[in-house]
Amino acid sequence: MAQPEAADAADPTEARPAGTAPADPAGAQAAGAGPEGLAGGEAAGAADPAGAAGAEGPGDSPVGPTPDGTDTAAEPAAGGGLTEAQAELAAQRIERERIARRKAEREGPVEAGAKLSGRAADLLAAVRAVESGAKPSSAYFDDAPAAPRKAAPVPPPPRPAAAPAPAAAPAAPSADAVDAVRAVLARGGAPESLAGPVATLLGEGAAQELAQNPWRLLAVPAVRPTQADGFARALLGSGAGPGDERRTAVLVGWLLAQAGLKGHTALEAPVLEKALAQYGVPEPAAALEQSIADASVLVFHEPLGPPVEEGEEQPVRILVGLEGPAMAEESLADGLARLAGTFDGPADWEQAAAAAPDRSTAELIRAVAGHGLVAHTGGEAARGEPLALAAAARGLGLRVCVAAHAPGDRDSVTVAELLSGREGPGRDADGQFALDLLIVLDAPQLDVESAAALVEGMADGARLVLSGDPGVLGSAGAGRVFGDVLAARTCPQLVSRTPDPGPVGELVSGVGIGELNQVDAPGKEVVIVPVQDAGEAVHRAVQLVAESVPRAFGIPADHVQVITPGHGGSAGTRALNAALKERLNPGPGRFGGFDPGDRVVHVPAPGQALPARVVSADAEGLHLDRAGAPVVVPKEFVESQVRHGWAVTAHQAVGARWPAVVVVLPGDAAQALSRDWVYTAFGRAERHLSVVHGVDQALPRAVAEVLPKPRTTRLAGLLKVLAAAGGRPEQ
Repeated sequence: MAQPEAADAADPTEARPAGTAPADPAGAQAAGAGPEGLAGGEAAGAADPAGAAGAEGPGDSPVGPTPDGTDTAAEPAAGGGLTEAQAELAAQRIERERIARRKAEREGPVEAGAKLSGRAADLLAAVRAVESGAKPSSAYFDDAPAAPRKAAPVPPPPRPAAAPAPAAAPAAPSADAVDAVRAVLARGGAPESLAGPVATLLGEGAAQELAQNPWRLLAVPAVRPTQADGFARALLGSGAGPGDERRTAVLVGWLLAQAGLKGHTALEAPVLEKALAQYGVPEPAAALEQSIADASVLVFHEPLGPPVEEGEEQPVRILVGLEGPAMAEESLADGLARLAGTFDGPADWEQAAAAAPDRSTAELIRAVAGHGLVAHTGGEAARGEPLALAAAARGLGLRVCVAAHAPGDRDSVTVAELLSGREGPGRDADGQFALDLLIVLDAPQLDVESAAALVEGMADGARLVLSGDPGVLGSAGAGRVFGDVLAARTCPQLVSRTPDPGPVGELVSGVGIGELNQVDAPGKEVVIVPVQDAGEAVHRAVQLVAESVPRAFGIPADHVQVITPGHGGSAGTRALNAALKERLNPGPGRFGGFDPGDRVVHVPAPGQALPARVVSADAEGLHLDRAGAPVVVPKEFVESQVRHGWAVTAHQAVGARWPAVVVVLPGDAAQALSRDWVYTAFGRAERHLSVVHGVDQALPRAVAEVLPKPRTTRLAGLLKVLAAAGGRPEQ
């Protein structure tokens, strides 16, 4: 890194604020800690919108809640209610089911998997990645859709075909059902504000179901096991023991759902048994076996090592997962194998390859010419290669779509908008995208649900390119799609030769291989600002954004982004945004804490952090300007979906870049740092990077030693099995 240099980056003679924002208390309880009941209101309290997380600090368990102060996976909506993300995923699942029904009508039934029976087998026969309707595992993971968000007051861009109709929201519970649930909650000492969410999640019979099994309260995202235990004791008395089958069944599903928030699509059986033991289950192995027997979870036997000779026993690892991620992962594997084997014959690709601007682009074009599925890796500068591929394919008369994680230029759409039908090529009568080539940028941000929905929407003969930087933070949702595709080695993998330019690019490249190098930055492209405490870190960050960077580089404050490891703490996003608002756009916060001109991020779903600016507010909600497009956030979603955006986390920033970035590393953030976090945060800067450095040796140690937390997934193994069955060698 560059030598520490404070004078030009932030004037040390400027008066420092007398005080700083107080530390934010942790919102989530650790396993086994906290109050026994819900009277404290943790579940009912408003939660902040998450960015795009899935991060785990060093040493985190794959299950259990995550502290509020860190950059975590999706936080629930205020009041423990249903989130916009659930509505989005439910719409995707219903659309996939419709596609599968059409295919089944044409092609006949598909044999169901041996591990499923009854309703699950019927669903698998229709589509390998769907869960819908009432089913045994619905009590154990929260997938009920919320009421749809009001549409933005701008028409969607023209599309060749109409977008699929949005999924209908479930019928709201009756007033009698809500009142009945409220009475049960009151008997157990739980906040009555949970009545609506519980009735919506559990249906008209929610009160009776909750009275019979109080642990069903864990279906509400913000509720923790210790709180559900207190509620159960209040209702059941001494009968609410830790080994109660009702408790253990719900707890197994809850633990798997918590693991999903950290990126896992399944857990090894011993890991799950250990977690059950930590929550006081006296016979965890028996409890897990009972859940498997009840079909509330699925069990998989994944072969370990190469195939053995006939008569020998194949070593396996036993994985347990929820139906949704498990079926999505299988559907995704089948879809990727289908695309790899059904692509159309080559067009006149060689001429396009010969006209490519560089060797890496030419190699990518030739790979796509001969394969239906291609993986492409590279840094930020390498994004030009798939864009050049798209231009070449359009020149050949092919229908092309480029989809990215975050909003970009006019030639690309976002994955979320493509799946929703608000952007992109539209769908044909069979619900499939009207395109010949889909290029997905920021592929590491794909979770299994979104990836399965994309692949299922692609017709036979279409080509798919997954492109991204494997060094950045992973997806907010469950899965490790891009990493598993690379690990399976069942399709061509092109590694870009295009380096990221300048001192910032040199620094980021070093971080990617575990080295925090000192780089030559004659134009002060990289500046280190040492600080002693969190208060000074906030002061320096504000000074850099408001004065130093605009003065030295001519970059307006609106084009400078602050990135920090977490939301809480004395120098988290909350404290930084409060200080930055006071300096850049002071006001009383008359629109639910926001004023016209405030810089915000809109988080309609986990993993989507869309920059915007506040325009006004009225009875409809908060009006935002998002890159020139007006958006209205209904007032009931403002608290859970909108937060100030001068400072964001690295998970919220992934997929986007700014002319200048200020990375704030206060001392209390040392444990949250990892190589992929630093790589992502530093890589968001295009021209200038300032590092407000208060973590001493924790930064080089994190870069050298703290690798990304592994995710337990099945996709790589499934792809290898399908490739072997199809006779395709490793690439």
